[in-house]
Amino acid sequence: MRTLRRTWRLPSARIALAVLALVALLAVAGGALAPHDPLAQRPVDMLHAPSAAHPLGTDYLGRDVLSRLLAGTGSSIVGALEAVGAAMLLGIVPGIASVWLGRAVEWTAQRAADTLMIMPFTVFAIAVVGALGNGMHQAMLALGVLFAPLYFRVTRAAALGLKQAQYVEAAELMGASRGWILRTHVWGKILPTVAVTTAQAVGQALLVVASLTFLGLGVQPPAPTWGGMLASDLGYLAQQPWAPLIPGAAIMITVGALNILADAVRDSGTAAGDPRTTVPVLASGTPASGPPAPDPAASAPDPAASAQVAAAAAPDQVSEHKGELGECAASPPGRVPPATNGNSEEAEQRVTTG
Repeated sequence: MRTLRRTWRLPSARIALAVLALVALLAVAGGALAPHDPLAQRPVDMLHAPSAAHPLGTDYLGRDVLSRLLAGTGSSIVGALEAVGAAMLLGIVPGIASVWLGRAVEWTAQRAADTLMIMPFTVFAIAVVGALGNGMHQAMLALGVLFAPLYFRVTRAAALGLKQAQYVEAAELMGASRGWILRTHVWGKILPTVAVTTAQAVGQALLVVASLTFLGLGVQPPAPTWGGMLASDLGYLAQQPWAPLIPGAAIMITVGALNILADAVRDSGTAAGDPRTTVPVLASGTPASGPPAPDPAASAPDPAASAQVAAAAAPDQVSEHKGELGECAASPPGRVPPATNGNSEEAEQRVTTG
């Protein structure tokens, strides 16, 4: 919760969340908000420039570009979320299990993750789609399998650091079960790292989904998608050179907002874990700009420490006085030891004349 509060205080995080909220609204209700039927073809209106009836113009079949953009938001975003959800399920659980279930599980999980990391996204997705059929779920499952090593490595690295923590070792010595330790001490610490990874993974998955739909995989035409619109517009650059900028801008803005949100969550988590970055807050709730004022209690002398210093110096002073008394007793009558303060010759003349 502290990380979320720190993230919300950042202006960049608020802007990114506003953009993502708008994208989520369009993904849920984009088809209902579309002014025209995204699949209706009007050959008499094909390749028209933006107008009052068609704010973003029409494509090569006379379909309204704005309606297709709004209707295609849902399939693009849902596909990316489906891939990331599969990656979380296939990556987080083995990542934690490899730390707590022994060397055999650790070695097997690491070898599987290393194998999946060297496989290219597009080639593997094409192979899976060719084997299981051309559909969105098949393509996103293949994409989730390839994103799983990312979650595996991030979760495993965080769990390794927490397993060696003193409070986790104390809980194990007191007989706490692994499930209780994972729920109480481990998962809450891993969650901010998983949130940062998820924000970045959704942006990457959205780019891969756009690439697959650009190639005609996952979603069959004429169903609208951002990648499919981009592919169809590239064939008519001579008539509409600005047309590919519309779906490209939608992809760029969404991925940029996700990356900004991931950076904000990471910075907030780092600031929450480092006490040196703590900024003093005034009574009004605003952070203080200058360095904190010195504490008068810290600068005042400690009476106990002064007494200890005086007690340590007392034996030396006593031995010094004893030496002076011994020197006075050993000196003959009519002579005095050399004075420690003042002129010694003047003191000797005063005793003789007296």
